[in-house]
Amino acid sequence: MDNPLRVLIHGASGRMGQALLRLAGEAPGRWQVVAAVTRRPPAQRGVDGGPFFGSAELPGAPAFDVAIDFSLPEGLGPVLELCVARRCPLVSGTTGLEDGQRQAIKAAATQVPLLWASNFSIGVAVLDELVERAARALPGWDCDIVESHHVHKKDAPSGTALTLGDSAGRGGAEPRYASLRAGDIVGEHLVQFAGQGERVELVHRATSRDIFAHGALQAASGLHGRDAGLYSMRGLLFGDS
Repeated sequence: MDNPLRVLIHGASGRMGQALLRLAGEAPGRWQVVAAVTRRPPAQRGVDGGPFFGSAELPGAPAFDVAIDFSLPEGLGPVLELCVARRCPLVSGTTGLEDGQRQAIKAAATQVPLLWASNFSIGVAVLDELVERAARALPGWDCDIVESHHVHKKDAPSGTALTLGDSAGRGGAEPRYASLRAGDIVGEHLVQFAGQGERVELVHRATSRDIFAHGALQAASGLHGRDAGLYSMRGLLFGDS
């Protein structure tokens, strides 16, 4: 890439948004953050100048090559509309979406390259593949998914747990879910298949939020220049989407 990819970060004041800003700033030759959009106006956050914009200013954001969205469910619609209007790719990790919002994502993907994922870890993409394979190989076994996150996470089960459950379902399993909220746990997902006299456990533990930010930036780079469509982390990793 001759020029850095111009990135709009939507939800820049959140945990993931802050990680994205920091990591992008550490590689100015690859990334140029042209807009960092927050719910509160920048002046109220003590930010003077720079690429910060309030959510109400989103329609007037400068030109960008790809948007990365880690906001709240109510913030998804405006950034979807902006990306469709400007024919720019969108990477979104916003969870807790309703059916209507999921349909809006599918509709937008007919016009722009779009990747929505509940988890941007490369390891979780591999786990997702393994869960589907295990479910197919272990018909009739009980399937339980236990997820643990920090006390501030609102949605339960986590979006990642539901994604893993979808993969287990495609393999023929009927997943059950359990959620734990404790301390500052970044993210842990256990998928257990239990049969008579034996069980198989597949586990992913995240110890740094940076893995998700790195994955989102990698996804943004992978979407740039692609045709319109709905992409996945598994697809980008394994080349099947």
